[in-house]
Amino acid sequence: MRIGIVNDMRAACEALRRVVDSLPDHTIVWTAVDGVEAIAMAKRDRPDLILMDLIMPHVDGAQATRQIMASAPCAILVVTATVSGNISLVYDAMGYGALDAVDTPMLGPAGEVSGAGALVEKIGTIAKIVGTTSDSRKTSRSAAGSAPPRLVVVGASTGGPKAISDLLVPLPRDWNVAVVIVQHVDVAFSQGLAKWLSDRTGRAVRVAEHGQHPIAGDVLMAGTNDHLVLSKARTLEYREEPKEVFFRPSVDVFFESVAENWPHTGVAILLTGMGRDGAKGLLKLRTRGWHTIAQNEASSIVWSMPKAGIDLGAACEVLAIDQMSRSIVARMTL
Repeated sequence: MRIGIVNDMRAACEALRRVVDSLPDHTIVWTAVDGVEAIAMAKRDRPDLILMDLIMPHVDGAQATRQIMASAPCAILVVTATVSGNISLVYDAMGYGALDAVDTPMLGPAGEVSGAGALVEKIGTIAKIVGTTSDSRKTSRSAAGSAPPRLVVVGASTGGPKAISDLLVPLPRDWNVAVVIVQHVDVAFSQGLAKWLSDRTGRAVRVAEHGQHPIAGDVLMAGTNDHLVLSKARTLEYREEPKEVFFRPSVDVFFESVAENWPHTGVAILLTGMGRDGAKGLLKLRTRGWHTIAQNEASSIVWSMPKAGIDLGAACEVLAIDQMSRSIVARMTL
């Protein structure tokens, strides 16, 4: 992959350069010292991946991510001195389209680089995603004996946090519906993302627990690096298989399990994201009688995932985020 580095600290840039240079088939195409320069360089020479710092002069990494995804969309990985210490900005950046976040490796006094393993792993995962995209741009409440509610299922990736937030806000507060979300996010950020969504939407968004039955009023999201599936017993479970699916958690795996095991039809939504995950699962739900919605291009940060579903004929409707709530409510009250 062609990689751009954005960081105002010389030592951090050198550590990142050494990590990238150690990886086969990856090259650094430019380095920017702040968000302003990064935006200009991305427009002039769009890379496959940008390693984006957060705390920088002039324009911070979150705002730089927002502007780059609007003008020269590409994969962006937040690489910052302390993810936990900048968590609010991390989620802002992910809302604007960053894929993930990781702590910056450290350059030692003898020139050695420490703490590079997590970065190398995330670059490898993003390389797989970029390689498949066609667009460069224990239950806390027992419900086993009760009737299952109507279900809304949502899949998202790049730009998903903000899209999910915008989707949830207009939905009714009290209705006989459960919402289950699969967002491509590392387990390290799932609890924080659930809290961020709760704060943004005023709803109790919770990470799904293994063995949990979705009940009316729930807003649940996948919370580990294993796949979230709906079992035959109508419980949400985390499973390592299929191992060959590198999107973890996979929207396709979840949607397909819902198509097989949920007793009612509902509404399935495929939001902004890079790659094709969710398209096949959306089609399977449509063939089982579900009402399926894909996000339109204009309101998507990256249109690859919704477009893949549309190209397969999996979407009953193609809508902007601000048009979806009306369609969801109409279908759920039939």
